[in-house]
Formats: sequence, C-alpha cells, structure tokens
Amino acid sequence: MNDSYNNSEYDLDYGDEVCEKEEVVIFGSIVVPVFFSVVIALSLTGNILVLVILALYENLKSLTNIFILNLAVSDLVFTTGLPFWAIYHIWGWVFSETLCKIVTFVFFTGFYSSILFLTIMTIYRYVIVVHPLTDLSTKSFNTGVFLSIILWIISVGAAMPSLLHITLVTVPHKHGDSQGCEYQVTLWKNIGVSQQNIFFLIAFAVISFCYIKILGRITKSRSHTKNRAVKLVFCIVAVFFLGWVPYNVVIFFRILSDNLVEPFASCEASIQLDYAFYVCRLIAFSHCCLNPVFYALVGVKFRRHLKSMLHRLFIPQTPAEEQQVRRQTFSRGSMY
Repeated sequence: MNDSYNNSEYDLDYGDEVCEKEEVVIFGSIVVPVFFSVVIALSLTGNILVLVILALYENLKSLTNIFILNLAVSDLVFTTGLPFWAIYHIWGWVFSETLCKIVTFVFFTGFYSSILFLTIMTIYRYVIVVHPLTDLSTKSFNTGVFLSIILWIISVGAAMPSLLHITLVTVPHKHGDSQGCEYQVTLWKNIGVSQQNIFFLIAFAVISFCYIKILGRITKSRSHTKNRAVKLVFCIVAVFFLGWVPYNVVIFFRILSDNLVEPFASCEASIQLDYAFYVCRLIAFSHCCLNPVFYALVGVKFRRHLKSMLHRLFIPQTPAEEQQVRRQTFSRGSMY
C-alpha cells in the first residue's frame, strides 16, 4: 500500500546512522488494532442505523437525504478495509495479492467518495441558502441519483492506482520481515500521497468558499430549520477536515523524510513523524463512525425517528400510532 498505511520501517540508514524503529512498529501493532476494533463496531452500528432510518422514515425525495445515504454507504465502504489493516499491523499481510489489491481499492474508493459527498452536500446547502431560487434548489430524486453516480465514478477512478500498482512486498515487522501490501514503486507512492493532498486542497477551497457565503447569509435569516440543517452539514464537514488535514500533512512530511529532505532527514525526525502518523491516522480514520453522532446531536428528525424505531422495537404500537408515523414519514423532505 502507499505511505498512508506503511508499517514504519526500522533499521534504515540515515547517512552513517542506523535508525532503529522497532519500538514504533510495536507501538503500532498494539494501539492500531485496538482502536480500529472500536471504530469498526461504532461505524457499523451507527451507519447501518442511519440507513435503516432512511429506509423506514424517509422517502428520499430530497437531495440532502440522497447525499446522506451515499455518505453512510461511503463510510461503510471505508470501514470494510479497517479489519484487514488491523490484522496487518499484528501479523503483516497474511492474505493473497488479489485481496491486497481489492481491499486497498475498496478502501480508497470509500475514502475519496467521503470527500466528494461531503463537498457536494456543502455545495447543495450553499445553493439552498444563498441562491434559493436557482434550478438546482428545486431538483430532487433524478438529480441526486445522477450526481451520486458521477461522484462514485470519480471515486473509483481516483482509487484505480491502488488497484493497478499496489502489490505484495517485503516489509519490516515486529517479528521480523513479513509480507506487506504496499506500492512497490516509489513514484506511485508519491503520486498516491500527492493525489490525496490535491483532493483535500480542492475540497477545502470549495467548502471554505461555500461556508463563508452561507454564514454571511444565515446571519440575516431567522429560519431555525435552515440554520439547523446548515449546522449539521457544517459539523460533519468540520470534523472530517479537522481529522484528515493533520493526517495528510504528516504523510506528506513522511514522503520528504523518505527522500531525505531537510529538516526531515534525521532519524529522530523520522521517528517523531512515525508516531505522529499513527496518532493522526487514528483520529482521521474515526471519522467514519462520527457522522451518525452528529445526526443524533443536531438532527431533530433523526432523533425523533430513532426514538420511534426503538419504541416500535420494544413497545408494540396501536394502528392509530402506526398511521401517525407513516404521515410523519412523508411530511418533510429531509432528515433534519
């Protein structure tokens, strides 16, 4: 795999200095699997719950709900790779080369689709708030399906280098050399990291522009529903970028360290970057389980739907109550 998921090398030469990194590798082999196990459990529970609530209580006639559905699917796709990376940090890559390619491809597809759907959610919210009379603000299901297909195609295309160029290589591990699922060619590893950073820079620029305009408009608005919807999307996007920006900065610095670029060329700097990489990655990868938390905290309709679903599961409803729930299901267009 690319530098984003490398087991930290040790016993590397830095000039006349041999850089021992065995402690870093042992740290990763203990902390990463434990943390990933928690993230996997929370992500599966939360995102599946979002999909169930959308299926039971929402009619998906709004673009917002379509994007929320795709974001939940994207988070689940991203999550499917975490068990493999947890095992990887314990024993190295113990699976086939084909599975190595498939897992990294699916993993990066989830990663890029998350960025794209968060960006399109922000753009759509910008149009609704700042330009409410434009054609896009009145579009619904067909537009949402078309945009979703386009974004998934872009995500698949962005993940293709991992499918084509990642293979099994020999990497150092806490028990000695083992198989790794990595980019074999340094050029493609650098391209992969650069691509991640470019995606972030473009998305960050677009989202920043949209929210500057949105904040300027909602300060003049007294619509609680509109402000609540903006707050939810803002929370989701803000946490995503607060988690992923440090991670992308660190993997960029590790590329400079690998190429012995000052001031990252020393063994001490390389070890510090490795520890920073593990910490930033744990924070970044937890994003896939955080979105449902924001739906619950900010989304009034989501909380009401969740309460109703739990009530139906544990307390039988009367026919009159079931009819009222069905009326509420189609009373609004989005899960806010």
